[in-house]
Amino acid sequence: MATPSLRLSLQFARSPEMAPHRAALPRAQVLRWLRAALGADVRLAEIAVRVVGADEGRQLNRDYRGKDYATNVLTFDYSGAPQLAADLVLCAPVVAREAAELATPLAQHYAHLLVHGALHAQGWDHETSEQEAEAMEARETAILAALGMPDPYAR
Repeated sequence: MATPSLRLSLQFARSPEMAPHRAALPRAQVLRWLRAALGADVRLAEIAVRVVGADEGRQLNRDYRGKDYATNVLTFDYSGAPQLAADLVLCAPVVAREAAELATPLAQHYAHLLVHGALHAQGWDHETSEQEAEAMEARETAILAALGMPDPYAR
């Protein structure tokens, strides 16, 4: 199976608090994690990953999902396979807090959330039904295992 072509734009909000997040997200790793999450029917993917602060994360979640709080990852999908286009927005303070609560390395939690967001961009959903949630979690777990990471849901 041919590896899909992936065009990545990796962006960080301007803030001194972004330093540990930049360190946790080296471009080569982000490319590796996203490629692992792309399905066999994706030939070309254009993905922008933006890491934001709490205010921007909250505003985007409020404006686009009607939920007035910052969440860990938001997925904006514009086109599906075979030419996938999506933006993944990760809220740095939320991701850092969750990683600490889970006693998980920051980079490992980012990997999970990038895989999660990339699956959403391909149509996977965990809010429609319990069956779909279980299927999505199983897919995430398999992708992360192939990357040498533990099951994020085994707690």
